[in-house]
Amino acid sequence: MQLVKLIIPKKINTLHGFHLALMILFFAGFSPVFSQDNSPYSRYGIGDLVPQSHITERAMGGISAGYADPFSINFVNPASYSSFMAGIEPKSKKMAFGRAILDIGVDLDSRTLREPATKKSFVASNALFSYVQVGLPIKDNWGLSFGLRPLSRISYNLFNTQILTDPSTGLPIDSATTRYVGSGGAYLASVGTGLSLFHRTTKNGEEKLSIGVNAGYLFGGKDYSTKRSIINDTVNYYQSNYETKTTFGSLYFNGGLQFKVPLNKKMLLTIGADGSLSQKLNATQDKLRETFVFDTNLGDVRLDSIADLRNVKGKIILPATYTVGFILQKLQVINKEGGWLLGVDFMQQNWSQYRIYGQSDSVQNTWQLRVGGQLNPIPKRNYFSQVAYRAGFFTGPDYIKVGQKMSVMGASFGMGLPVALSRQAPYQVTIVNVAIEYSKRGNNNNILKESMFRFSVGFSLSDAWFIKKKYD
Repeated sequence: MQLVKLIIPKKINTLHGFHLALMILFFAGFSPVFSQDNSPYSRYGIGDLVPQSHITERAMGGISAGYADPFSINFVNPASYSSFMAGIEPKSKKMAFGRAILDIGVDLDSRTLREPATKKSFVASNALFSYVQVGLPIKDNWGLSFGLRPLSRISYNLFNTQILTDPSTGLPIDSATTRYVGSGGAYLASVGTGLSLFHRTTKNGEEKLSIGVNAGYLFGGKDYSTKRSIINDTVNYYQSNYETKTTFGSLYFNGGLQFKVPLNKKMLLTIGADGSLSQKLNATQDKLRETFVFDTNLGDVRLDSIADLRNVKGKIILPATYTVGFILQKLQVINKEGGWLLGVDFMQQNWSQYRIYGQSDSVQNTWQLRVGGQLNPIPKRNYFSQVAYRAGFFTGPDYIKVGQKMSVMGASFGMGLPVALSRQAPYQVTIVNVAIEYSKRGNNNNILKESMFRFSVGFSLSDAWFIKKKYD
């Protein structure tokens, strides 16, 4: 969110497009990522919720309701799409150029699980693409955006060895080893638009009310299995497998609004809100209850099945989500004054509404408070005066509840690093956004407590397009 002056020369020999950006989009969208994650809490609900906002916003504690920037895409609140930059010809009042944006993000995190009772710990790391998003101005105060991003992740692989006892005598009988395995997650492919309902110029600047909506296809799957082996010196028991595999997908909608009010010529207040109603997803489920043996060449080989149900239709109900917030900003004046912004968001999710095939889960209603800010120094000759510095924190209860409630809190820091490009492409602006987040989930009263470091890097590439060529 910077006050930027875009200069258009009279002579334009060619328009440098997004050929490099499209290559990055291809590799970011289809390159494999590594994962060694092992999160038992991802068993519940739709799994571990991954960050939903742009890396720029996550570096500021996750504030997004009132955020809008012509050089990045706030896909959480679609009303921000109305702030995509467009140049207007004074005479015809038609769009002479637009600033198109390509945003790509990748997350690297290290998760440490600790068992308070035994003080044992487990460390896992993984990499995951965070989002691929494109933003286009349709005309002044009207924008369009589309992209793909993950919403949740399911990944765990646990072993448990226990002594089985005779229920009538309480004496030990045999030992049993149980393996719990889960995989899957949810993804959202969406397209949205945001436009200004009204805007007017006051003595302090432009006042604007914008609304927006995202429509997309939310899809994914959950594959849970429990395999048990009974160990006995004299009797051979067959191994058992209890597996449920669910796939789902349906249309998904969310909307938002933003109201910008200039308090004076240097201060801007933006009030925002976004959210979605409770929505139903169409689901198909396979249920398998079987005995099997393991073969070194063939893997698990079925011996007999107690139940083998295929393509069982049902519904998954996702909860309503609401976020409100504001951003107070001091505008940066290039070569004269630095700028800053401070924002606060409050988010609420009603997970008590969650159902999978009519059944509830170990989840609860949750809220989160997010506070963050950004500092833009006075630009000088040195590089670090051109950098945007960001920081924030967040706190609230986790949406997963297994036994005791779990609190979640964290802090973040990040920077927006501008990249110098060739003079042959004078309209291209590239910013590398980095964020470092540290979060804690649970405490000594919970079965497991978790701490996580996440390093995120994103590329915001933008270029002017639809520029009319002019000749002498």
